[in-house]
Amino acid sequence: MKAAYFTEYGPARDVLKVGELPDPEPGPGEVRVRIRFSGINPSDCNRRSGTRDRPGYPLIIPHSDGAGEIDAVGEGVSKTRIGEQVWLWNAQRGRAFGTAAEYVALPAAQAVPLRRGAGLEAGACFGVPAMTAYSSLFADGPLEGRDVLVTGGAGAVGFYAVQFARLSGARTLVATVSGEAKGKVVAEAGAPVIVNYRTETVAERILRATDGRGVDRISEVDFGGNLKTTLAVMQQSCAISAYASKGAREPVLPFYPLLFSNAIVRFIQCSLMPAALRSSAMRDLQRWCEQGRLKHLPCTVLPLDDIASAHELVEQGAVIGKVLLRLD
Repeated sequence: MKAAYFTEYGPARDVLKVGELPDPEPGPGEVRVRIRFSGINPSDCNRRSGTRDRPGYPLIIPHSDGAGEIDAVGEGVSKTRIGEQVWLWNAQRGRAFGTAAEYVALPAAQAVPLRRGAGLEAGACFGVPAMTAYSSLFADGPLEGRDVLVTGGAGAVGFYAVQFARLSGARTLVATVSGEAKGKVVAEAGAPVIVNYRTETVAERILRATDGRGVDRISEVDFGGNLKTTLAVMQQSCAISAYASKGAREPVLPFYPLLFSNAIVRFIQCSLMPAALRSSAMRDLQRWCEQGRLKHLPCTVLPLDDIASAHELVEQGAVIGKVLLRLD
């Protein structure tokens, strides 16, 4: 099979290679998927560069997200699944071989059927972004009647989080963006209040939008960079769910203000989602897609041979939307 891989850590153009590797065979309880689109997330780039973690495998095929068709099944998996279109999660988490290849074999439960309302491109965007968004909002219960803040609403996670909150009955929904173009993207997702954090005072806008209440649920893309605003707008017992900290990677925790507000600070690693929460996310995602209520970010699609350029686009934040690899 044709695959992209690396055997050492470093810049994309220095370490990523494309070549022929043996086709994988599904083991017991596994399926093999013919990948059509491979989704790239910042975590994939961090893993390749070695800045966050360095899995101890001699050769790694990157990327956890992707979509395609099941073409073979292992022992214990029904043959009726052959031909099924699926989206994948955790394909390269705790494993050496991910979706940047024509084929991947993985546990059958990690190949989720694609139903009406979502094509293969959209399916390749679901894994990390959609599961992270869902975890950041629902890990602490339903959203109906809640005041919700989604920071980075035009990002891959934020775009889904905005829609999930809207579809789940949030009382107030505020999304932050860094510019006019991203504001238009978030408006497409249905955010009623959009705040440009570069030109507006975010805390003032949030308090005005919530009639002074503040928020009790935060989907947070920059925990350290936004702490000052968080302290100004959080209600008592606010749940702050952070999946990144860009402005300050090792932030100082304001312990007593959080303590006296009875705040919940939750760190989101979607690969470790509790099984019940993941099952709920899959059901809701399928339902919203079938109902035609879920929108997806625009995709920049490159061929597998251009994987280094694709990684650079993600690392530079050069596009609004998702970056995918196409595997014909």
